[in-house]
Amino acid sequence: MSERPIWSAAEMRAAEEAAIAAGTPVETLMDRAGRAAAEAIWRFAGPLPALVLCGPGNNGGDGYVIARVLKARGMDVAVAALGDPKTPAAHAAAGAWAGPVATFESAEPRPLLIDALFGTGLRRSLDDGVAAQLAALAEDAAVRVAVDLPSGVATHDGALLSPVPVNDLTITFATLKPAHRLQPAARHMGRIVVAAIGVAGESALAEIGRPLLRAPGPDDHKYKRGFVLVAGGDLAGAAELAAEAALRAGAGAVRLLGVSPSAALPRAIMQSGTIETGLDDDRLGAVVFGPGTLPGPESDLLLTQLLASDKALVLDAGALVLLANRGPDALRGLPEPAILTPHPGEFSRLFGEIGGSKVDRARAAAARSGAVVVDKGPDTVVAAPDGRAGISAGSSPWLATAGSGDVLAGAIAAARAAGFDAFAAAKAGVWLHQRAAEIAGPGLIADDVVEALALAFAECT
Repeated sequence: MSERPIWSAAEMRAAEEAAIAAGTPVETLMDRAGRAAAEAIWRFAGPLPALVLCGPGNNGGDGYVIARVLKARGMDVAVAALGDPKTPAAHAAAGAWAGPVATFESAEPRPLLIDALFGTGLRRSLDDGVAAQLAALAEDAAVRVAVDLPSGVATHDGALLSPVPVNDLTITFATLKPAHRLQPAARHMGRIVVAAIGVAGESALAEIGRPLLRAPGPDDHKYKRGFVLVAGGDLAGAAELAAEAALRAGAGAVRLLGVSPSAALPRAIMQSGTIETGLDDDRLGAVVFGPGTLPGPESDLLLTQLLASDKALVLDAGALVLLANRGPDALRGLPEPAILTPHPGEFSRLFGEIGGSKVDRARAAAARSGAVVVDKGPDTVVAAPDGRAGISAGSSPWLATAGSGDVLAGAIAAARAAGFDAFAAAKAGVWLHQRAAEIAGPGLIADDVVEALALAFAECT
């Protein structure tokens, strides 16, 4: 799976400090950042008359470098500063800018607005006057670019500390930061470019990337490709969506039990047998339970049977309600390979109120339950009990439709049955689900996403 790392503000600072300690001056890092950003802006916007807004910190220093490089390319560039530079590197970068510097308050709008006021690490809201002036300049610009992060965005959790204009391009350095992918900030980024500046580091957080899936080979058979059991619920349509999604997402065999046989399903989906005999099948790779399931004694008994089995479980929808009804103790000691896929309401019922960012909450839930948690939404987060986590690159808003979660559960189960560990399977299912929605396009319904899963799968082989 190809994934881009996501660093916190602290991890970014540590990487920069390590590079400086190894002999790369901060001024060199700033020059690299500014030049890389200028190149991205040039390619994206062309030679428009530009206004560069420079803050007092190193983000503003990047802005001065950007202005200098763009002017050297022949662009008409104006600079406005929100106060004098406060760091030696930013002061040096400002000194290398040969043109005039207007005050931020007196800045006049231009077709290209480049926001280098505040980047990674902002912790408080902008002053009202600053936010209002930034909004006015952005309103009158044809193209809006943010350097590192749009000013007014909290790096860690993607919160909007102040009103934030919607940008057309955001250029960040070394890696993505959480706010680039977490809502509500993510919708203000526009296209995101990650520019290398020669620093290195590690993080347990990454963007969920396209998985590498194995197409069937000449020696494969249906059970070797992956065998999924969907334990049906009271609402047959939901379970059927999960079953067909598993088949379209690469499973070689799918059995749907516990619902009345349906002629609408693909004939390849098996619909005979009992739950007990199904669980006894050694070929079984994953079990989906919850889509279409309503609370009741029979459903609760089935959940008990599944939790006592040694099968890889994907628990969704009704299964999560059943777990929540059992109280907090039910989340302790879940079978190690379990995958939970709650939407926000189900997450709150299961885990209560957990502070911090969406990544923090998903990690805490995974650690508490011992399961992989898929915290669904436009910025889906997948977290493992050991602290690893992934954030999706963003999903189609058309996925806010009935049955979408059932399709996701089936796609995750297909990857799990194919041999992926629980964390990797959950991420693979999330990517396939979102890519299938892109393929299906506007106006989609859950059935359309199911149909498009095969095309999404083909992109991963």
